[in-house]
Amino acid sequence: MTSPSLELVCPAGSLPALKAAIDHGADCVYLGFRDATNARNFAGLNFSEDAIIEGIRYAHDRNRKVFLALNTYPQPGGDGPWRRALDRAATHGIDAVILADPGLMEYAARVHSQLRLHLSVQGSATNIDAIAFYHRHFGIARAVLPRVLSLAQAEKVIEHSPVEIEVFGFGSLCVMAEGRCQLSSYATGESPNTHGVCSPAKAVRWTRTPRALEARLYDVLIDRYGDGEQAGYPTLCKGRFDVDGETYYAIEEPASLNTLEILPKLVAAGARAVKIEGRQRSPAYVAQVTKVWRAAIDACLAEHGRYTVRREWMTSLDNVAEGSQHTLGAYHRPWK
Repeated sequence: MTSPSLELVCPAGSLPALKAAIDHGADCVYLGFRDATNARNFAGLNFSEDAIIEGIRYAHDRNRKVFLALNTYPQPGGDGPWRRALDRAATHGIDAVILADPGLMEYAARVHSQLRLHLSVQGSATNIDAIAFYHRHFGIARAVLPRVLSLAQAEKVIEHSPVEIEVFGFGSLCVMAEGRCQLSSYATGESPNTHGVCSPAKAVRWTRTPRALEARLYDVLIDRYGDGEQAGYPTLCKGRFDVDGETYYAIEEPASLNTLEILPKLVAAGARAVKIEGRQRSPAYVAQVTKVWRAAIDACLAEHGRYTVRREWMTSLDNVAEGSQHTLGAYHRPWK
């Protein structure tokens, strides 16, 4: 594989997922330690010390990169696990650390100046001044752009950014306030920002009633599913709620972001990397999505103006998309 001008960054929630991503064409994988330092702290996911060492070796032997997600916010006086995670990242030879908290950035820049730092999407930097701030004070080399901008806004940020910009290409969407999930905290007392989990499994309740299959987080009713209707994992932002007498997806619909359609525009704008979401998904999902996006990026870079989205790509991605639906999300917001 030649070094691409657009890196494909894929999720690795486990060692098998990491190998699936590498084997199917990822340029980089991102992963987390098995604790609350990353935003996907689910049981059975993430990496032990031995697994992360093997994963780095597997990737580096094939000239691929490994990024470490430390994208949660430590509580006051409790940043020890996060600082130790940075120490471990430096020891293990991680290629970049994805951070959101400025205090951790300061620690990383001061103690481990050789570590390459990426600003996480949880940092919520949506404009040039914010990105420049993190670059000036902490030396970040890349920023992951939150999924709240229209395509025209994203293009403008990429054009003037002092650092590389990584954009999301495919995967689940959450509410349009990246990294600030108050909804999950309201219902369960835990959120991705503090405990690494959105809608933790211990809070999930499924109940069959005469009316429907009901999904709750503790006592909060999230959704009711009729016979034959596909039931998704209950998250507050994607529940159906009664608003002024109408029951619908009032906050966010269960659909996956898919930017294959605008890939040439992202490349032309100068995006340095495209990220696939889904560290909680299976190795089979990672393999399938990585394979499609590898083919699409290679075609886009080789064919220039002749690039078209192939039907089989969309079919393959829709089969694993949330709710079997895809959207351009905020990239396509005509009022912006």
